[in-house]
Amino acid sequence: MLYRRFGRTNLQMPVFSCGGMRYQYKWQDVPDRDIPPDNQANLEATVRRAFDLGIHHIETARGYGSSEQQLGKILPKLPRETLIAQTKISPKPNPKEFLETFERSLSLLKLDHIDLLGIHGINLLEHLDWCTRPGGCLDAVRKLQDQGKVRFVGFSTHGPTDVIVKAIETNQFDYVNLHWYYINQQNWAAIDAANQRDVGVFIISPSNKGGNLFNPPPRLVELCAPLSPLVFNDLFCLSHPQVHTLSIGAARPGDFDEHLKTLDLLHQADELLPPIIERLEDAAIARLGKDWYLNWQTGLPNVNETPGRLNLSAVLWLRNLAIAYDLVDYAKMRYNLLGQADHWFPGARIDQIDPDALRPYLVNSPFADQIPDVLRETHELLGGEAVKRLSQQ
Repeated sequence: MLYRRFGRTNLQMPVFSCGGMRYQYKWQDVPDRDIPPDNQANLEATVRRAFDLGIHHIETARGYGSSEQQLGKILPKLPRETLIAQTKISPKPNPKEFLETFERSLSLLKLDHIDLLGIHGINLLEHLDWCTRPGGCLDAVRKLQDQGKVRFVGFSTHGPTDVIVKAIETNQFDYVNLHWYYINQQNWAAIDAANQRDVGVFIISPSNKGGNLFNPPPRLVELCAPLSPLVFNDLFCLSHPQVHTLSIGAARPGDFDEHLKTLDLLHQADELLPPIIERLEDAAIARLGKDWYLNWQTGLPNVNETPGRLNLSAVLWLRNLAIAYDLVDYAKMRYNLLGQADHWFPGARIDQIDPDALRPYLVNSPFADQIPDVLRETHELLGGEAVKRLSQQ
């Protein structure tokens, strides 16, 4: 295993982390007696496999259903001086509720302290205010730190880049969990801001949200050769020293194996990545057209400026991935989540708005005349039954 300094925490963080949202039994709390023994045995085997590999950062959240209580049966058996335990608590307007939720997490995990406590989902400026205002969630965290129950505080986010940067610029967080990988590089400004303030950078779900790379389409396999799409994406992320760790949402012990191939290739990243990236770009241009590929985002209104709150940028991005790389299943899954995920993935689907009503809002787009018809075609390609977030299932 390779390790990187995790920003101002000074923790030696493995470049892969063991995420805790794929191996739990339920997305809701359940009585211990209801957890099947084989499910618990698989979870514990997965965590032990992570530790055997040197992946001693185990990451979960109160919102991951039975994950914390199931981890509470294995984490106390691991060497505490090595374990980096992380959980996440959603921000609350009432800090008392936040503290009560934290105590519940600590009790379930059966630990005397949490190494990394994340504020889970600072996706809106309102959430940031709940944390930073006097007497808010961060003041509550400082009390927990004084009591020795928390070492470092960070935040996770699915929000827009400007909100993430504002949170980092408060200089009150030691690390950030955010999305950034080959198919979605929008948050680089936030990673740059984090590095300027010595804030640790944890990449959320690079294999799943990064394109369902554990089950890639043949076109993507061909374009990423000689690497698998999963290893290519890992190598792309870790070739940037500003990135400290990637989450592996392992569902079973063997799920680490493909990722491990990345470790021996890091010193060759400058040789391996450029030809693959060039092929990916050329393939996208061949199917989308060069002008669209280079300029499709120009002049797009954001979700709050668009009639019906259509997430225009996200919809066109998903359409591009489906056409350029045959990532149709991934694009369908994400597209049909729109309207179901609130601030975690905001916006409406195309069938919920009138595409022609967008024309006055597209005056700064070079594709203003094309976009309404492109949107109709996109809904025909990606539309389907609405999808719920995993935590809602």
